[in-house]
Amino acid sequence: MSNEPEGEHDETLSRRKRMLVLASCCMSIFIVGMDVTIVNVALPSIRHSLHASVSGLQWTIDAYTLVLASFLMLAGSMGDRLGRRHVFQVGLALFSTGSLLCAVAPNLGLLIAARMVQALGGTMLNPIAMSIIRNTFEDPRERAAAIGVWGGVVGLSMALGPVVGGALVVGAGWRWIFLVNVPVGIAAIVLTALHVPDSRAEHVRRIDPIGQVLVIVILATVVFAIIQGPSAGWFSAEILGLFAVSAASLATFVYHELHREEPLLEIRFFRSRPFSNASLIAVCAFSALGGFLFINTLYLQEARGLSAFHAGLYTLPMAAMTVIFGPISGRLIGRVGARPSLMVAGVAMTAGMLLLTGIQPHTSVTRLFIAYILFGAGFGLVNPPITNAAVSGMPPAQAGVAAAIASSSRQLGSTLGVAIVGAAVGASASFGAGLDPRFAAATHPGWWIIAGFTAAVLPLGWLATTRRAREGADRVARDRGTGSLGAIAARSGTSP
Repeated sequence: MSNEPEGEHDETLSRRKRMLVLASCCMSIFIVGMDVTIVNVALPSIRHSLHASVSGLQWTIDAYTLVLASFLMLAGSMGDRLGRRHVFQVGLALFSTGSLLCAVAPNLGLLIAARMVQALGGTMLNPIAMSIIRNTFEDPRERAAAIGVWGGVVGLSMALGPVVGGALVVGAGWRWIFLVNVPVGIAAIVLTALHVPDSRAEHVRRIDPIGQVLVIVILATVVFAIIQGPSAGWFSAEILGLFAVSAASLATFVYHELHREEPLLEIRFFRSRPFSNASLIAVCAFSALGGFLFINTLYLQEARGLSAFHAGLYTLPMAAMTVIFGPISGRLIGRVGARPSLMVAGVAMTAGMLLLTGIQPHTSVTRLFIAYILFGAGFGLVNPPITNAAVSGMPPAQAGVAAAIASSSRQLGSTLGVAIVGAAVGASASFGAGLDPRFAAATHPGWWIIAGFTAAVLPLGWLATTRRAREGADRVARDRGTGSLGAIAARSGTSP
């Protein structure tokens, strides 16, 4: 069943076959998710080995997420155009190659460059895998459950990443955290070839090179300005100039997309409040996650003196809750809608982060674990509604674009979280040659910022699930002639 148009292969797939497709697609999020958490737990070792500053560590993370955020929408349309299975396999091969290059990088600059190669492969994984899932699971409840499994795999990769990464860092060195991706990537390529049917969109959007270049300029300039702001000075000509270029590029991008027949990003879809709020929730939730992972591993190792392995073990409560509550959230969406998951998620994540705003080098482990459990449970609940709102609110022909927008929002959030929280922490942190208990106090502004991100989930989630939001989504659907955006409300749980 090769290169079939949207929706034709679903009816011929048995439940067993659909589960195998889901398993194959989940391999991609597994290696990408594990890579993020593995790298975070290895940051102190990378800092010592390659003599990196806080901003250098930020770029080790953000070079990856910045490329992902910049190219995800293009990659999603490539899958729609060229065939999702083929592009998916190319992404796996690129990701594995980039991982190998990271493992042999002799300095920080080449490590960052190799991370960008990894990210290019990563752009072809998550949105296309989600598009495959969207076109494999046509029943809304079955799709919601599949997305819940997808969210659980995110948690599983987070759970294994710190522990496996910590063990590798302690036992073999930080370079092995990248080598572990290679066999997993090869296994995913084989599984995809065996079980994933190919598909492509009947109508494929034309490539938008101007829009793509503007996206890169917008994201690169704002992230560079945030990371370099503490050292260069927030009101220096360099930083103000970068913010000005980013703002001008954003205005130009919106104008260009609104006047293009087949834009890279359909701006008018954001007139649907459920869809636009889901994107904003993704940015906030993943900003919180990115900031949390970045400063928590530094706090545990730099301020408390834990080894990389023990720091990984400390994060297990958070990751375990994400594993548990991801599938629960998926089932809740199918039965009662998205509002309960979003409301509980916002409260739990914010409560967890508030517990960390005053931590010291010897803060009790009980307090840390309660905070980690609350944050992990909330994050597990918030992730499935984001994806379900995006892919359920688009017609099958635009599943790649919809999934790419959701994934781009996540990566943009992770990028901004590391940049903003890292800048706040780096402004008051000064690393010594060894253990520095003062680093605990330097993290306090970062925890307050993360709490602000998580608190924003509450109003955004509430506004996305009202009757008025559903009616607005229906109007957008009628205006655009898709007949589908109103489904965001019905399938994502818009409440009366």
